[in-house]
Amino acid sequence: QVQLVESGGGLVQAGGSLRLSCAASGRTFSVNTMGWFRQAPGKEREFVAAISWNGGNSYYTDSMKGRFTISRDNAKNTVYLQMNSLKPEDTAVYYCAEGQIYYSRNYYYPKNYNYWGQGTQVTVSS
Repeated sequence: QVQLVESGGGLVQAGGSLRLSCAASGRTFSVNTMGWFRQAPGKEREFVAAISWNGGNSYYTDSMKGRFTISRDNAKNTVYLQMNSLKPEDTAVYYCAEGQIYYSRNYYYPKNYNYWGQGTQVTVSS
């Protein structure tokens, strides 16, 4: 059974940084797309970033380009999200997800991911 476990969330002041990690087990991690999504209270889950199976391509929501960086280490079955210049509006629960997604246009949609972590809270104070 696939398990995804996020870590690294917490409370940070605006302008600060956090690095989220997502450790995967129970499946061939290295051939699947990995994504990060977030969900704030009262809002729908939104796409943050995704990375192709070999790390060769990454995709971001426009508001996060230049601030967030997704990366993966297939030897460690782990995907990361480095978040810099954090803003109060980045406050949310952040989820990692794994899926067998063949076209990058499909990376943006939660329905295309098969497995999800439990989420980690990120709170940015002003």
